Amino acid sequence: MTEITYREMTIADLDAVVTVENQSFVSPWSRQAFCDELYNQLAHYLLAVMEETVIGYVGMWLIIDEAHITNVAVLPSYRKLGIGKCMMQKALDVAKERGAVSMTLEVRPSNAPALALYKNLGFEHAGVRKNYYEDTQEDAIIMWLREIQ
Repeated sequence: MTEITYREMTIADLDAVVTVENQSFVSPWSRQAFCDELYNQLAHYLLAVMEETVIGYVGMWLIIDEAHITNVAVLPSYRKLGIGKCMMQKALDVAKERGAVSMTLEVRPSNAPALALYKNLGFEHAGVRKNYYEDTQEDAIIMWLREIQ
């Protein structure tokens, strides 16, 4: 497989990120939402790039000493290759470098691959947000990694 590189998202990447988003979610974020994130001082977005094509991304907010994952997506044709895990590990590295000691996220109970990934990375179930997802009224599982290694 061709080498995958990881880098910060720029405004020039918006269309590519929206393509990944639209192919990954039933209720995707808008282009404007990602544009707004570029100007949000709390937000940091890392891209997985192969041969100049954005194949995945992970977004997070860094608030004091906590990192909150906003979203993670990989193009369907590149799933199950470990890209999501690599992106999450890179996000953990960036969070730690910038002073975060813990990380949290919400995940759909129906998203078994994501749940397995997060558990594999050491995240633990910490609660439930009832009816969190507007599109389906599905609850969200709150997960925490209490100590970033």
